[in-house]
This record gives sequence, C-alpha cells and structure tokens, in this order.
Amino acid sequence: MWDRDAAAAAADAWVARYIHAWQTNDPGDIRSLFTPDAEYRDGPSTKPWVGHDAILAGWLGQKDDPGSWSFEYEITAIDGDVAIVRGWTSYPAATEKSRRYDNLMVIRLTSDGRARSFTDWWVIPGAAETEA
Repeated sequence: MWDRDAAAAAADAWVARYIHAWQTNDPGDIRSLFTPDAEYRDGPSTKPWVGHDAILAGWLGQKDDPGSWSFEYEITAIDGDVAIVRGWTSYPAATEKSRRYDNLMVIRLTSDGRARSFTDWWVIPGAAETEA
C-alpha cells in the first residue's frame, strides 16, 4: 500500500518522464515508462498495446514531432497505485490535428515508478455540442 504523498510524487514524476518521452520519441525513454508486460490504451475502448514492442510501435506510429504541441496537467486523484491525471494538449493551428484536446489519464503504477497500465481518455472540446 502506498502512502498518498509518495504516490502523488511518483505519479507526478511519471508524467514528467512521459512528457520527456513525448518530446524525444526515444525508444529508451518510452520503454522506461512501462513494465515489460504493460498495457497502453490510447482511448478507453481501444485494444491495448501490450508489452514494450507493441507500445513502441503504437507510440511511434502516431508520434508527434517535437515542438508541435504543448501539454499542461494536474494530478486529480490518487488511490493506492492508481493515478488520475487531467491534461490539456494543444497543437498549433498549422498542424493537421485539432488545436486542443482534453485528456483524462488513468495510470496504474508499480513501486519502481513504471506504469503497468495506462489509458488516455481524450476528447476534443465542443465536439459533442450541436447547434440549436
């Protein structure tokens, strides 16, 4: 069982490493985030990428170029080894992606600070709104 403060610090450190890996797209940086048998979901209903090789292939198959985005976040909740992170991803208007995404990440951490599961629930703000 994790102490809440230690778990929050571990989650914050993990997200900082995640952002660094996102900036570098370096396979070593990406691998270091996850256990060898980790599950990574890039959406709540998507089939997981399982294990380092699948996570690398999925990540690098949809990677963002360094400097093409910005990300802000806050640790929203901690429950044992589970961290809930709220994030905001912005892309400049010059990219093909939407300009902004709201993220809710669910991360299950191990005692050594790696994730054994990761799910990114993301939405495009206003996408569900309809005009009257």
